Amino acid sequence: MVYKERLCPWVITHLLPNMQRSVVCRFRSRSDADGHLQVLRQLIPNANFVIIFDLPAKDSECSQF
Repeated sequence: MVYKERLCPWVITHLLPNMQRSVVCRFRSRSDADGHLQVLRQLIPNANFVIIFDLPAKDSECSQF
């Protein structure tokens, strides 16, 4: 995960068939993500969107313990 993605851990994802997903956009705060999710649901009512908190993966250098 690049530094820019670490700054924006809240992600709106579009749920697709066959257990696939697509990242729509990233946000710094949950409230920003909620606001955009409401707009997406109004614009595209038949699509499935969810908000997830995308935790950064631990670096191999940090997991020595």
